[in-house]
Amino acid sequence: MEDLTQIRQNIDDVDNELLSLFKKRLAYSCDVAEYKIAHNRPVMDKAREEAKIAHLTEGVKDSFMEVGIREFFSLIMSISRKKQYQMLAERGIRTDTGFTCVGSFNLTGVRVVYQGVEGAYSQAATNDFFGKDVDSFHVATWRDAMDALREKKADYAVLPIENSTAGTVSQNLDLLSEYDCAIIGEEILKIDHALLGTKDATFESIKHVYSHPQALMQCASFLRCDMDGVVTTQVENTALAAQKVKEDNDPTEAAIAGSINASLYDLQVIKSSIQDEKDNETRFIIVSAKKIFRRDACNISICFTLPNQEGSLYGILTHFAFNGINMSRIESRPLKGRPWEYRFFVDFEGNLLDEGVINALVGLSCETDDLKILGNY
Repeated sequence: MEDLTQIRQNIDDVDNELLSLFKKRLAYSCDVAEYKIAHNRPVMDKAREEAKIAHLTEGVKDSFMEVGIREFFSLIMSISRKKQYQMLAERGIRTDTGFTCVGSFNLTGVRVVYQGVEGAYSQAATNDFFGKDVDSFHVATWRDAMDALREKKADYAVLPIENSTAGTVSQNLDLLSEYDCAIIGEEILKIDHALLGTKDATFESIKHVYSHPQALMQCASFLRCDMDGVVTTQVENTALAAQKVKEDNDPTEAAIAGSINASLYDLQVIKSSIQDEKDNETRFIIVSAKKIFRRDACNISICFTLPNQEGSLYGILTHFAFNGINMSRIESRPLKGRPWEYRFFVDFEGNLLDEGVINALVGLSCETDDLKILGNY
């Protein structure tokens, strides 16, 4: 048996040969790109790649070797495509984002819609982003807010999208994919939940607690440990829960909502800061019917679907790594009417004018289904 030094030298020799061949193959890929650009042919040729892999693995008996060959050459072809996408972008052949870059947003005289009633956290996020004097109004549901945007009853809508404790507000991800709109900003709001009751209620008298599902989740440990046996009921909004307690005027009922609702609805704060995580924050998105972004925007949200095939998501994610893009979040949502198929939502850092982002979007548009840019903010 050869010693380790010699074996490593043999590997180095093979690697050098592979490197030389890889450079040669990539040069041929550039020739292919030139031809496709000249003849308006798509970069992605799935049938050609599948036939190539089938030929390379034909007759291979060892299962590990077969998988290795498939992965090795799939990666080489993926890199070749990325080089071709880069060449397309350099020639000005880019994905039409449909977005317009602006220097700043004119927020003077705008009308803003949020879900809930007066005192809702969404109202607080609205005031923080637009100012307390903003012309705003509330609706019953998040879909109603998006409808108001589409029907031009509002210029902007404010929606909760993610909580640091309870996670993503999945219904609003679905609405973003459904409506023709754009995220133009975000507002992160510290959430401080309180237990609110009537003026004659006591902690011991509470038997029934109302709140939004997210708020109930964010206070799950408090409800389980400190209020064991109390019945919880979900309502559409935390402020709506406070409103109900006021209307029912029942000392056995309480609401989980922001402390501001105590003064708004003539209730008392029975216990404050009851959320399980004291650093509890909710990220709200500012949505516009206009597809615009600022040059200093640094976050991009997209969504897409993929064929239900082995390695399809892995192949897509390489576009971010290859172009030096930091991906900050990925979520999936089931597709209606298509069991066990999903739409993926991805957040990543960048601006729609950045070269790396442009290259990545060219590749993503060719290798995904229904790619939609949700916003640059």
